[in-house]
Amino acid sequence: MDEPAVEHSDSLSRDSGHFEPIKSGVISLFGRSNAGKSTLLNSIIGQKLSIVSDKPQTTRTRILGVKNYQTGQIVFVDTPGVHKPSHRLNVRMVETAFSAIRNIDLLALVVDASRNKELEDQEVLRKLETVDVPVFLILNKVDLIKKPSLLPIIDRYRKSYDFSEYVPVSAINGLNIDLLEKLFLKHLPEGDPLYPEDYLTDQPERIFVAEFVREQVIRRTHAELPFSTAVIVDKFEESKDDSPMRLYCSILVEKKSQKPIVLGKGGSMIRRIGQGAREEIERFFETRVYLDLHVKVQSEWRENEQLLDELGLSQHKS
Repeated sequence: MDEPAVEHSDSLSRDSGHFEPIKSGVISLFGRSNAGKSTLLNSIIGQKLSIVSDKPQTTRTRILGVKNYQTGQIVFVDTPGVHKPSHRLNVRMVETAFSAIRNIDLLALVVDASRNKELEDQEVLRKLETVDVPVFLILNKVDLIKKPSLLPIIDRYRKSYDFSEYVPVSAINGLNIDLLEKLFLKHLPEGDPLYPEDYLTDQPERIFVAEFVREQVIRRTHAELPFSTAVIVDKFEESKDDSPMRLYCSILVEKKSQKPIVLGKGGSMIRRIGQGAREEIERFFETRVYLDLHVKVQSEWRENEQLLDELGLSQHKS
């Protein structure tokens, strides 16, 4: 993706020997489940930092991604989707989402334009009243709707909140992403970069491994058990010389009846999960990987505070 050059009427051009002000800030991607926030983050960063699926509540933790531009640096924060919590896991996810609207420089409310027949984001919109930074309305998935449908959606949101910008995009095919980045930089304050130029994310390597495995479980088991699974990295061995990276992971399920679903007949499903996850991990770490997967039954793990801590699902006060 080309790096956007922001136009400022009060700035001098580089050709005259002067430089535009450096912009820097934190932008939170916020909204309901399955709005496409993670796809948007990956599209902007140009690298897969957050797993994606067509299932709601895929993102469970706060994910930070940094992108540098000629005229500044943006720190993006992807958040879990806002939804009605049914387990302690979900409570922590929603708390994480709401905590991410504090101590930021710009809030991006991402909505799924293709399903927005009416305002579905009342709880989200109420939260915006506590925000004192610019707020964008990003209408994602506009490739799935007819253009005449877009203006009525924008009008409904305009009547509910005074957004700084209204930007229709398609994160999956890149439509208007470059425009969105220019607008982000335009609204951010001047300031020095918050992270070194080569900094990408604050996510530990173990988290990426666990998430890539969980993504394959979600994709391949479909609607059978996506919310009742988690992945723990039991052992992480860096590659040495020509040896592959060696990873040992446990896939957690809540019931004994769910274990055969993940294993598949003769182990066929877990082999497909492992193959898909290994390819993603090798692509991310740019090295050969040996991946060993096991399935464990952990009753009511979604209510287990200690296990949720181990999974990186920190507690936040909203």
